[in-house]
Amino acid sequence: MATVRWLVAAGLAALLGSTALAPSPPAPTPAPTPTPTPSLAATPPPAQPPPVLDDADVRRAVDRLDGVVEAAMERTGVPGVAVAVVHHGKVVHLKGYGVRKAGESARVDADTVFQLASVSKPIASTVVSGAVGVEGWEKPVAPRVPYFALKDPWVTAHVTAADLFAHRSGLPDHAGDLLEDLGYDREYILSHLRYEPLTPFRASYAYTNFGLTAAAQAVAEEKGVGWEELAEDVLYRPAGMTSTSSRFEDFVNAPDRAWGHVKEGGEWKAAHVRDPDAQSPAGGVSSSARDMAVWLRLQLADGALDGKRIVDAEALRRTHWPEAVASPPHAPAGRTGFYGLGWNVGYDDAGRLKLSHTGAFALGAHTNVTMLPGEDLGIVVLTNSSPVGVADAVALDFFDLAGTGSVSRDWLPLVDGLYRQQVEAARSGTDYAHPPKDAAPARPADALTGTYTSAYYGRAEVVAAKDGTLTLRLGPRPQSYPLAPYSGNTFSMETRGENAVGRTGVTFAADGRSLTVEYLDAEGLGTFTRQP
Repeated sequence: MATVRWLVAAGLAALLGSTALAPSPPAPTPAPTPTPTPSLAATPPPAQPPPVLDDADVRRAVDRLDGVVEAAMERTGVPGVAVAVVHHGKVVHLKGYGVRKAGESARVDADTVFQLASVSKPIASTVVSGAVGVEGWEKPVAPRVPYFALKDPWVTAHVTAADLFAHRSGLPDHAGDLLEDLGYDREYILSHLRYEPLTPFRASYAYTNFGLTAAAQAVAEEKGVGWEELAEDVLYRPAGMTSTSSRFEDFVNAPDRAWGHVKEGGEWKAAHVRDPDAQSPAGGVSSSARDMAVWLRLQLADGALDGKRIVDAEALRRTHWPEAVASPPHAPAGRTGFYGLGWNVGYDDAGRLKLSHTGAFALGAHTNVTMLPGEDLGIVVLTNSSPVGVADAVALDFFDLAGTGSVSRDWLPLVDGLYRQQVEAARSGTDYAHPPKDAAPARPADALTGTYTSAYYGRAEVVAAKDGTLTLRLGPRPQSYPLAPYSGNTFSMETRGENAVGRTGVTFAADGRSLTVEYLDAEGLGTFTRQP
């Protein structure tokens, strides 16, 4: 299953911020975002314009949601969807559609548990706000996670939870994700981020699951508990989110859970199970539409729920501020996409704050949360398939319908096209499935076998079968990848896991002293040195 390191966050944030609203009085243009600093005393965003949407506008959109969801499912074949809408503190729509697992009859309902993928990030920022308040966001991470370090010692000493939640630490895009695919645990991955090259600190943006995880881990370490327990103690239990967990074990054992699906041979199949425990704060939450509605109510009420204070209001509001430019405008009238603390942050044409996040597992999950805080309105859409645009398109349609009464464009193919583009962009430029007709012969198999090591990726072993075919073994519990000859000392292997990219090259050095795995080498870390 070929995929990409799923980050459509900035592009989708721009789309989610572009939906129309009913006419309103002119609003001031939002002030430019100040250069990020470690201080949380930065100038807040401008005041929001008055609300425009009334109950009738929202009801109009809610009344059409069944048709929107069912049409999207019919067009894509996605097996199951659950949707919750909150307005003025009330749940105005809560419903499941389709089935939990293709080929079976069990229906999705409001209590069906889905994997949230990266919608876990704004939930994690809610937990951090509840655990440490405003001041906790600006504490350095390294003293609390002794095995965590970055390549630059100065950055290591100064990087804060806010820096890592806003993806402005300087780590490269999705740093550490490939280690997770190979089976390494959270501690190993966080301790090996020190090998990743850095871009300028607090002056560049790159989305990282394990940077955010390091910050969340620091908060948990300070509280003396595991992250999973902290999330339960600070948020899930006090809010009554009884179907929500940050543990994969709880998801797979849930009696009413959605199975992840991928499309194979034109059909949706429950072929994989994605275990995201290593990056639990960034992608490991599972929840139901009912519980997510509770969380939406808490978010829109500044951390309160039914008169009870769950999360400090100031700390929670701080997560909604723009911290980093995630997507610069590409035209004079283009809209800038920002990232806050676990949220995509945008502003519509009227200057209204719009918060959103998409979650996606190539192995079978696609989710979306979108809020208009000034309108006290939010929607969450959960699906049990790899991303084909449904979760995002349903949210976009909903806000179009609430704002103007009609859908401004056919969002589904537009969003699906973004995902497809990313899949293709991640593939190798070499067609390894078709070796050249004049391919050079490789050296004998016994000249290539042996043990190789990488400071970052650990041990690699090349073994030969009796017929001379080679297999590459990678990871702490070695995963086997058969090597197919391509040309000379270059072979290919089929990648697997969440970040698979199809076939990739494996090239042995002419002197036999090293091998390089192409898809592991994006940051120059994919070379393994042969051991004596």
